[in-house]
Amino acid sequence: MSDLFGDTSAAPKGPQPLAERLRPKLLSDVIGQKQVLDPDAPLGSMLAAGQLSSLIFWGPPGVGKTTIARLLARETDLHFEQISAIFTGVADLKKVFEAAKLRHANGRGTLLFVDEIHRFNKAQQDGFLPHMEDGTILLVGATTENPSFELNAALMSRAQVMVLDRLDDTDLNNLLDRAEQELDRSLPLTADARATLISMADGDGRALLNLVEQVAGWSVKSPLDRDALAKRLSRRAAKYDKSGEEHYNLISALHKSVRGSDPDAALYWFARMLEGGEDPRYLARRILRMSVEDIALADPQAQTVCLHAWETYERLGSPEGELALAQAVTYLALAPKSNAAYVAYKGARALAKKTGSMPPPKHILNAPTSMMQDQGYGAGYAYDHDAEDGFSGQNYFPDGVGRPDLYQPVERGFERDLQKRLSYFDKLRQKRNQDD
Repeated sequence: MSDLFGDTSAAPKGPQPLAERLRPKLLSDVIGQKQVLDPDAPLGSMLAAGQLSSLIFWGPPGVGKTTIARLLARETDLHFEQISAIFTGVADLKKVFEAAKLRHANGRGTLLFVDEIHRFNKAQQDGFLPHMEDGTILLVGATTENPSFELNAALMSRAQVMVLDRLDDTDLNNLLDRAEQELDRSLPLTADARATLISMADGDGRALLNLVEQVAGWSVKSPLDRDALAKRLSRRAAKYDKSGEEHYNLISALHKSVRGSDPDAALYWFARMLEGGEDPRYLARRILRMSVEDIALADPQAQTVCLHAWETYERLGSPEGELALAQAVTYLALAPKSNAAYVAYKGARALAKKTGSMPPPKHILNAPTSMMQDQGYGAGYAYDHDAEDGFSGQNYFPDGVGRPDLYQPVERGFERDLQKRLSYFDKLRQKRNQDD
């Protein structure tokens, strides 16, 4: 996996990538991740107390998961053993465990670093448990996926999850400075081009150092500007897994931006998903859902806008049809918001579940047979069209069920009018009840 890098005074024994030459010797050399490495942070506190436990490092590529694991082994005098879940089978795991047992019997522990640990199946993950419990290994797993989705509960209960963040621009600038010190020269880039190089790395330290090596190998007469650099280098594809956590993170960001009435943010996350390769049809479905869930009757036209945008996309295809979806996103973000109907629906479902199979009141039941008439079906039903104001005010809930206030419109958009109608019928209902 990817690492963070720091200064090293040891000369390489042979040709090595820049990333390897800059691998740090001390935890204090690691760039970024202060939230776990500082003295009062989780890892810093563990090391100070001499009580390191099994860990799961969760974070994007190039943030230091492997490097920190190596340095933890060095700090605690544990043998460092590294495997990858992609290339390691059951037979390989048995050999690793046997070697760790022998090492443990001779008085030395093993820090087993498992890269891409989420790729092991349930049985393989369970295989680590007894060796963790008897102290044969101290497990450090690395994953780019959400551990709560990908790892067994039993494994999670025996390890602490440490979240490692993507490197920010300051971290990457510091890493770039170290790289230039190691190369003993500055890169032939203007200030704007350096900023573009940082942007191309997209928070990944190893990606940045790979780009630095490419640039350092060029022979140019004068510093390259941003456009010249962009022509020579391909921008790194944004991290986006259409079936993984990033997918759900971005659709959540889009939905909440619409709900928060921020069209600029909504369009940004919409574009991020498209740039990541998301299916526009998935976005069309989710946009329609937003109109139902968050705009609803505050602007009934919103659903029509979304349906027409979806239909337009189907007829035009990409990329022209995506503009119709973008327009729908903008419309939703600026539309009045209400979840009153959504809340009322959930309340109705809860009430229906609670009241079970209670029948409707007999006065609103049809009586197609004489026997049903004898049972009182339809007796006393008031035909609303014959009533004053076209409203009878009768009870339509089961007998014994108090009238709930499920739908409570907000004072926004079209629901202002619906609130007036609701209040009007409430007053008529009270009047009818008093008259009765």
